[in-house]
Amino acid sequence: MGRMIGVDLHKNSFTICSYKSEDDYKLKTHRVSPKGIEAFKASLTRYDELAVESTGNTAFFVREVESKVKRIRIVNPIQFKVISSSVKKTDEADALTIARFLSKDMIPEVRMRTKEQSQIASLIGTRDKFVKLRTALKNKIHNILNANGIVTKPEMFTSEKGFEKIAAIELESSYRFEVDLIVGQIRNLNEAVDKINDELKARGQNIDGHKNLTSIKGISDIGATIFLNTIGDINDFKSDKQLAAYFGIVPRVYVSNNTAHYGRITKMGNKIARTALVQSTLVAIRYSPYLRRFYDKLKTKKGSGKAIIATSRKMLGIIYNTLKNNWIFEDFTQFKLVGCV
Repeated sequence: MGRMIGVDLHKNSFTICSYKSEDDYKLKTHRVSPKGIEAFKASLTRYDELAVESTGNTAFFVREVESKVKRIRIVNPIQFKVISSSVKKTDEADALTIARFLSKDMIPEVRMRTKEQSQIASLIGTRDKFVKLRTALKNKIHNILNANGIVTKPEMFTSEKGFEKIAAIELESSYRFEVDLIVGQIRNLNEAVDKINDELKARGQNIDGHKNLTSIKGISDIGATIFLNTIGDINDFKSDKQLAAYFGIVPRVYVSNNTAHYGRITKMGNKIARTALVQSTLVAIRYSPYLRRFYDKLKTKKGSGKAIIATSRKMLGIIYNTLKNNWIFEDFTQFKLVGCV
């Protein structure tokens, strides 16, 4: 019979608990280094089960040791509150807690990304940071011009023609120096974002379901890549409700006695994917009569904010069914599928 091994993983070290019972367990700490990982691997058997909390270097750790054990389970740190709220917060205590819960089959798991998924997720994250930095720099130029009594429009900061207009504006030398530097950085960011977009498009087209999602009016190549990389295998989700919970676009529910109160959305999922979903929905409602009617009806009752979130939830249901049923739309506005009369 194998052991239940809990791992508390950090950047430079990891503490393991080899657990058989409350009276029979061993603790040991290794360095996150070739020597330390090899020493740990040498102690493993193919009957052991291992659980490790999801951190920045978990994927690397799992790839190193997965061939040596029966099974590895990745702990969801948000759900596994017993660790973060533990009174006795030490590496050894955490490793023991993970091992103990693993032995009782009570580990809340997260799915492990493949190497390709991790690389795409990293690119998506870098793109998001560049886009946000670009927006901040555009806002800075707007503030400088506004302070000089110059009214600007958003489109002035989105094209070379706009930058030429900015260059022609008369400013004091200090402001001109600052604006020119910022414009140069925006140009560099534009080039970087374009390169990442090209890479994401190329990689996204190789993912199953890409053609399905891009047949939905409102979902771009980049949006489809973000959704597919976030979702992974659609069969991991039993329903569109489960997928919505994974995206964090379902309301919090507070239950007291026999009364249930619904609050704001949980926002527990991938923020970039959730933002991409809302952006795609804003485009889709311009083309889909079905989504437009749904949005307008809710907007009248609850306002535009709640309406777009609810419509995004509806859009996610379409994404779920499109992937689940392998649909490809010939005409999304009429909900007409390829090959259907």
